[in-house]
Amino acid sequence: MAAKYIFVTGGVVSSLGKGIVAASLARLLQARGFSVAIQKLDPYLNVDPDTLNPYEHGECYVTIDGAVTDLDLGHYERFLGINTTQDNNVTTGRIYQTVINNERKGEYLGKTVQVIPHITDEIKRRIQLLGACRQYDFVITEIGGTVGDIESLPYVESVRQLRYEMGADNVLFIHLTLVPFIQAAGELKSKPTQHSVKQLLETGVQPDVLVLRTEKDLPREFRRKIALFCNVDPDAVVQSLDVPTIYEVPLMMQKERLDEVVLKKFKLANPPEADMEAWKKFVEKSKHPKKIVNVGLVGKYVELPDAYKSILEAFIHAGVYNECKVKIHFFQSEHIDERTVSETLKGMQGIMVAPGFGERGVEGKITAVHYARKSNIPFFGICLGMQCAVIELARNELGYRDAQSSEINPNTPHKVIDIMESQKHITNLGGTMRLGGYKCTIKEGSLAHKIYGRTEVVERHRHRFELNNEYLPELEKVGLVASGVNEQTRLVEIIEIPAHRFFIASQFHPEFQSTVLKPHPLFMSFVKAASEISTVE
Repeated sequence: MAAKYIFVTGGVVSSLGKGIVAASLARLLQARGFSVAIQKLDPYLNVDPDTLNPYEHGECYVTIDGAVTDLDLGHYERFLGINTTQDNNVTTGRIYQTVINNERKGEYLGKTVQVIPHITDEIKRRIQLLGACRQYDFVITEIGGTVGDIESLPYVESVRQLRYEMGADNVLFIHLTLVPFIQAAGELKSKPTQHSVKQLLETGVQPDVLVLRTEKDLPREFRRKIALFCNVDPDAVVQSLDVPTIYEVPLMMQKERLDEVVLKKFKLANPPEADMEAWKKFVEKSKHPKKIVNVGLVGKYVELPDAYKSILEAFIHAGVYNECKVKIHFFQSEHIDERTVSETLKGMQGIMVAPGFGERGVEGKITAVHYARKSNIPFFGICLGMQCAVIELARNELGYRDAQSSEINPNTPHKVIDIMESQKHITNLGGTMRLGGYKCTIKEGSLAHKIYGRTEVVERHRHRFELNNEYLPELEKVGLVASGVNEQTRLVEIIEIPAHRFFIASQFHPEFQSTVLKPHPLFMSFVKAASEISTVE
């Protein structure tokens, strides 16, 4: 069949969980045997979030084809177990960039370029790219922002036009709103939802399904009232209760029969029931861990956990499959120095040094690596975390006290971390790093080989700087093993120290490939190693 299109909008306030609801519905449809694609429309003017500070936007997610995207794409991949691409994330910046480039080429035949039809036509074209390949039964599109935002209006207008052009049997609208509970009055309030739907109606869009975010169970009578005043079917008013973990949301949406409602709206009869047994087992195990494992995450953006969203979710996945709860302790690397490190990280059964950019907090990360290495505490570094591990070893084992990355100090005589040759003449910052999936050949007999169980993997990258191979022979003499290498470029992808209890670091970002039903092996092994010690020696 031709792809059916589902659009998810939000009202009242932001951060209601549109992405999670969209991913949950996608998971349920997938579990019924349908093929599903999911995408995000972001209303900001950046072409992509690549140059945004993590405090501004949270984590930048990287797809296998090298697109830098919104963090919601991470949820999509973790829930569905599929790879997204640059077609799964569209920003206003990219839309306008395309339209302006087309205008400069003269492709509009001298017409005045306007939001309608030129911007909306480009939005519609982007939305339909996934459906045009005819690989998917459903394309679910999350529209960022909140209904009523000026930035979101072109997107809402575009999907209104699509419904007119494709027919009501092929397009469905889901609107997510908030139902607040007023404690003083002891009442649930429907007015915010009514006003939000009214705003949506003013744009010409009538929602087919309402998902109501609430902290209290919504009585049937309350739902009927909302259905009546918002002009939707009573069975199409679905509640989304607050739950302890996002991984319970698909099960809650299944209980609320959201997938059934959607299929009924599309007049698709008698599809198989959604098989969510493996998912249920995951959620059940997450609720009943056999032990707690304390892991210290040393980073530069720890005040905003969303900056490490994929890492945190990968720890949840790995914890469940190791039958433990991974308790993450955040440590601001700026506050770590040689005098305080042992007291600061005391009690940690594992230490991760997280990714990041720039000079701030780097010395604290290097100090944390040294503490983990000398204390024989399981260590895992990612990207800048690996680079800090190399710098630490060069300083403290090779005696190069001024060893540094050329990103931090371009004038250091010992650039053990240096900019890649392919990056040296790049001037534009956005979207120009080494991005996306690259092959890594793993050394047989190494810890990495034991973890992966194979000699070749493909992992995702986002960096400009790399281990300087001129120093590799010296580093190997003091115990470092380059256990993963890109054969084409000879860039080192994984390092480890065999003499240590568990010491491994990767230049790539393994967190981007960890999913609910397939945790990443590096996270699995790190959590297992940390769980095997009850106290720090």
